[in-house]
Amino acid sequence: MSITVESISNAIGARVTDIDLREEMSEETVKAVHQAWMDYQVLVFPGQDLSEEDQVRFTAHFGEIGGRNRKVPTAEGDRVKHRGVMLVSNIREDGKPIGSLPDGEMMFHSDGAYARRPFRYTLLYAIEVPSVGGNTKFANMYKAYDALPDELKAKLANCQAEHVYYAGSVQKDAPSKSLTGARLRPVFIKHEETGRTALYVSRLLTTRIEGMDEAESDAILEQLFDISERDDFVYEHKWTPGDFVMWDNRCSNHARTDFSEGERRLLRRTTVFGTDLIPAFAAAA
Repeated sequence: MSITVESISNAIGARVTDIDLREEMSEETVKAVHQAWMDYQVLVFPGQDLSEEDQVRFTAHFGEIGGRNRKVPTAEGDRVKHRGVMLVSNIREDGKPIGSLPDGEMMFHSDGAYARRPFRYTLLYAIEVPSVGGNTKFANMYKAYDALPDELKAKLANCQAEHVYYAGSVQKDAPSKSLTGARLRPVFIKHEETGRTALYVSRLLTTRIEGMDEAESDAILEQLFDISERDDFVYEHKWTPGDFVMWDNRCSNHARTDFSEGERRLLRRTTVFGTDLIPAFAAAA
């Protein structure tokens, strides 16, 4: 099988065609998809027709499938068979969402940055989508790092930032929610496969830079967020049912645009566990 890969924006991402993800893939095809992933960070496979089993099988080609945090009750119940599958949906039955992260705009973030084992990859399949909104924006964090002033790169070279998440939150700070995780991560990470340096902070999850007072930390983080969310670093994907989109959390952030509560949205998510993130720069002795 020979896949076709075409860039979809100057910022990030490619469209992959001439492939049916329901079919068993050869080692050669898996390698071709993986290489495209490394080259473009975000891959869009239009026109797919995937069952949960299809999605789980495809995901497993790229590593250990991520599990859910069992400290937090999941909304899906018996609607999914595999413990690593999440439904992202605003559909409600008996007044309760059938999935997670149901409503509204969601700030830029990297999945699992707060967790002991951050997610290396996220894979999302569209089943029902609203007519307007509910798009996903992807930001290129390689480009964000490259765009930083040299003095800021030097200042933050050995810094760590704290990532915090409250279950189900789509905006910053939700003290009424259950704390899911908090973790210190390098501000700049080295992608262990491409060797490239990426900025690793996000508006939703990153709360502070370790070792700085609140005012300095807040000011620098705001600068980092603004640079990483520049329009020329971002691709906005408008979903169509049957779209299957997969991204690399080590070098991209993503966000969701707002949409009407009156329109149904249902997507199915799988993830792949990663390992400890590699600092881009060795700490001074």
